[in-house]
Amino acid sequence: DFNSFVTRTNTCGELRSAHVGQEVTLYGWIQYQRQGLFLVLRDFQGLTQIIIPQDEAHSHVKKLLSNAPVESVVRVTGIVSPRPPGQENPKMPTGDIEVKAETAEILNSCKKLPFEIKDFIKKSEALRMQYRYLDLRGFQLQYNLRLRSQIVMRMREYLCNLHGFVDVETPTLFKRTPGGAKEFLVPSREAGKFYSLPQSPQQFKQLLMVGGLDRYFQVARCYRDEGSRPDRQPEFTQIDIEMSFVDQAGIQRLIEGLLQYSWPEERGCITTPFPSMTYEEALADYGTDKPDTRFGMKIVDISDFVRKLDIQFVQNALSFPRSSVKAICIPQGVVNLESLKESAKSQFNQEIVEIICRPDGSLKSVLTKFLGEKQQSELIQVLNMQVDDVVLLAAGEHKQVCSALGSLRLESADLLEAAGLVLRDPTTFHFLWVVDFPLFLPKEENPTELESAHHPFTAPHPSDTSLLYCDPTKVRSQHYDLVLNGSEVGGGSIRIHSAEQQRFVLEKVLKEDSEVLSHLLEALEFGAPPHGGIALG
Repeated sequence: DFNSFVTRTNTCGELRSAHVGQEVTLYGWIQYQRQGLFLVLRDFQGLTQIIIPQDEAHSHVKKLLSNAPVESVVRVTGIVSPRPPGQENPKMPTGDIEVKAETAEILNSCKKLPFEIKDFIKKSEALRMQYRYLDLRGFQLQYNLRLRSQIVMRMREYLCNLHGFVDVETPTLFKRTPGGAKEFLVPSREAGKFYSLPQSPQQFKQLLMVGGLDRYFQVARCYRDEGSRPDRQPEFTQIDIEMSFVDQAGIQRLIEGLLQYSWPEERGCITTPFPSMTYEEALADYGTDKPDTRFGMKIVDISDFVRKLDIQFVQNALSFPRSSVKAICIPQGVVNLESLKESAKSQFNQEIVEIICRPDGSLKSVLTKFLGEKQQSELIQVLNMQVDDVVLLAAGEHKQVCSALGSLRLESADLLEAAGLVLRDPTTFHFLWVVDFPLFLPKEENPTELESAHHPFTAPHPSDTSLLYCDPTKVRSQHYDLVLNGSEVGGGSIRIHSAEQQRFVLEKVLKEDSEVLSHLLEALEFGAPPHGGIALG
C-alpha cells in the first residue's frame, strides 16, 4: 500500500477509469504545464494529467498552477473525470482519466534547472553527478534502484526463508589482509596506528564457519583502493555467502537457484544448470577468463596446419615452449584492420597478420606466396572462411597470443555492431561457470615470485594437492567464477580449512608474513569445518 501513513489518497500512477467521480489528493512534481490549461503531475509511480480550472470561482487555483515553475512540488485535490472522447492517451497507464483541480498548494517552488528531468535529454556525466538528486528523478535511475531493491529482497527470501541462511553484519574497521587489492586506511586516535577497510568479509565469514554458524550471507559493503580502473569503484556491494560442509557443485547449484528465484519476470526465464568451462578452455577459445558466449568468432588453433609450411617467422615463433599459431575469423570483415593491429601491438606486443577472402574466393595476405592452391583451400576450410571474411592470425607464446586475439575479438564485435551487424543480443543472458583456475600466477612485476590467482585462502584442487609441495605453478584451484555476457559477476572458492596447509601457502609459496593472519591460522586449529563460499557483485 503506497498510500499508508501519508496524506495523499493516491499516487500519480494508479488512477484508472474505475476511479471516475472520486475526490482525490495527489502530491508530486510538475513535469509539464501547457498555457494555463493543464499540467502533468509526476511522482515515483507515474504521471497524471491535471486540468487547471478556467472559471472565476477557481481563479486563485488557475493563477497558482499556471505560474508554478516546472519541477515545483505541489498538492492538488480534485475530481477524477474521464478524458473527452478521442483525447485518451494509450501510452500512459493513467491515459483514460484526468483530474479536475479544485484546490492546490505549492509546497516548494523550483528554481531554474541545470538540465531537464527527461531521460532522453543528453547530459554530461559531470553535470549528472553534481546534481545526482535531480538525475534520480528520471525514470531510468528510479527503475534501477527499485529493481535492485526487489531483487535483493527476493534473494533474502530465498536464502533465509527457504534455505536457512543467517544474515550477519561484519565489521568495517579491520586490520591489513595480505594479497588482493590495495586497502583504504583509516587513521586512529593513537599516533601511527591505522585501521584497514575490508576488501570483503572473507576472513570474518570463515571465522563464522569455525563458529558453527553453518550458512551465512550478507549484503556486504566492500572497499578497494584500485585507482581509476574502468570497471572498478572504490566502494561497492556484494551478496556475500559462506557454507560449511559444501563442495563446488553445491555452491554452484545454490547460486543458480538464487538467481532463478530472484530474476525479474520481465527479463524472461533463465535456464539452469549454467554451462561450465575450464579456465584453459576459456583462454584457448575466447582469449579471456570471462568469455562473452553470445556470439561466435572463437579462436582457432592452426599450429598443426602451419607447422607443415616453410614460413620462417612462423617456425621461429613455434620453436619456443608453449607456443602456438591461432586465428579468429571476422565475418563480413567491415573493420579497421590498422587500428586492430595497432591495438594488439600496443597492448600485448603481438604482431598480427591478416588474411582476406576476396569475392572470387582467393586469399589476399603476405602468407599466400608461401601457400599453394591446395594449401589455400585447406586453410579456408580450417578457418571456415566465407567471401569478404577477414582472418587475424597471431603466433607466439600461447597465453599472449590468446589474450591478444581475445581482445581483438571483442574490438571487432564493437566495430561490426557499429557498422550495423547485430552480434550480441542485449536482451539475452548467457551465464557461464569458469572453473579449474590455476591456484597461483607469476607476479607481473617479478615473474619468479608467485601470487594467489584468487586469494590466499583458496583450496587446491583435490587431484593436485601433492603438487602444492613440489610444483605449485601446476596446481589447479577450487576457485569458480560466474560470468554473464562477458562480465565477471561472481567469484568464490572452497577454502583451505587446515591450519598447516594454510601456513604453508602463506609462508612457503607466497612468502607472506603469516603473523598478520595469526588469528585465522589459530582458528583453523580449533576444529574448523570444511567450508566454501562465493560473492556476487
